[in-house]
Amino acid sequence: MQAHERRCSSGILAVAVAAMLLAGAAPALAKSRTVLILPFVAVDLGREEQWLGESVAQSLSLALVTLPTLVQIDRQRLRQLPQPEAWDEQAALLAARTLRADVTLYGEVRRVSGDLSIQPRLIEMRAERAERVALEAQPVAEGMLLDRLRVLPAAYARALKVSVTDAEAARLQRAAAPTASPRAWEAYVRAQLAAARATQEGNEAAVELLARALETDAQFVVAQYSLGLVHQALGNRWKAAAQFRASTQQDPTFPEPFKSLGDLFLTAPRRLFDQAVEAYAKAIELRPFFAEAHVGLGDARAAKADVDGAVSAYVKALQHNPLNPRVHVSLGRIYYAEKGLYYESVTAYRKAIELDPGYVDARMGLAEVYEDKGLYQEAITEYRKVVEQDARHTGALYNLALVYEQVDAREAITLWERYIQLAGSQPTEKDWVDVARLHLKKLKGQLEKGN
Repeated sequence: MQAHERRCSSGILAVAVAAMLLAGAAPALAKSRTVLILPFVAVDLGREEQWLGESVAQSLSLALVTLPTLVQIDRQRLRQLPQPEAWDEQAALLAARTLRADVTLYGEVRRVSGDLSIQPRLIEMRAERAERVALEAQPVAEGMLLDRLRVLPAAYARALKVSVTDAEAARLQRAAAPTASPRAWEAYVRAQLAAARATQEGNEAAVELLARALETDAQFVVAQYSLGLVHQALGNRWKAAAQFRASTQQDPTFPEPFKSLGDLFLTAPRRLFDQAVEAYAKAIELRPFFAEAHVGLGDARAAKADVDGAVSAYVKALQHNPLNPRVHVSLGRIYYAEKGLYYESVTAYRKAIELDPGYVDARMGLAEVYEDKGLYQEAITEYRKVVEQDARHTGALYNLALVYEQVDAREAITLWERYIQLAGSQPTEKDWVDVARLHLKKLKGQLEKGN
């Protein structure tokens, strides 16, 4: 959790990675485009039908991730933007420009003569010019929502002039509607809406909804996997691992749970690096352009001191997604931890923040570098930005208190007290809370002597 723990990564990769990148070994894939998928606007629909707008976005996200030339922008980055009442054309254009999306997919769901109708739209950015396209509206007869969702990804692919093979077209249809049960699909979409709140209550509601989806359709693999993600967000590593493994057993061709298992192995207390490598490699075997899996593989190989393997994985991650901030965070850690390349490290972290200003790990890494170099005000700025984004981030609070000991003892006392109050009931923080109490006692003693 703390700076001292995070600074033990394998820095020996720094020079090799830099050389390969400077040599042009990681070009972007030809004709690849970044895609932002927004919730469709539920026009004049009642409260019980508002979920239908998110339903279209979820379907498109699940399907289009299977196409190598369309690189999706993480929907969580929308939190950085002012939240509009609805993601209409104006809001979509602002989001496209702010998040630097090449293509933004949005639209409306409404009722026409009693039946639902989906109106898909897109904005394609060409330099400073925005090209707006309205696709053919999709009428949805009663009980036919999933059938209509199956055709939308291919319609968008045609509009974007993305060539799709017969196998890819079949995969698009299967991914767009991963269950045959409308009830299970509704529960799944509502669970995504609940989990997107990123709160304890939201995640607990998502668990209940996903359990309901699986009761309705026990073979709903995407719901099984999503349940694992929610358990992971709740800190239930064993339950998360069980759900991920169940997903791989139900559908051995689904790459996401293998990648998530790799993440769990990589962060396990028992240093399960070999298992992490195996899990990431399986995800990549199933989807060779899975950039996040390549990054994870690089991190796992770096942990094993496999220099060439880690370099290869990072370069491939950038080939498939040159705007992936996680790669730059990995490089930032490597540059500074053992090679002491301060400027290269700061540049890498800043690049990650530029790509995703809400990426907490990037700000934490940058703050740690500043702190280690004695740039306390710069470190404070970055740690405070983390706390502003996540008031319950114990690592940022702990490190912030440490830095303030160098510049303002009274503020450090306030922060130690805040940290102890927040972390005191968390078993995983016990040792750190004990250390914090020692710091607090020492500072109070020093102030009393000074008075």
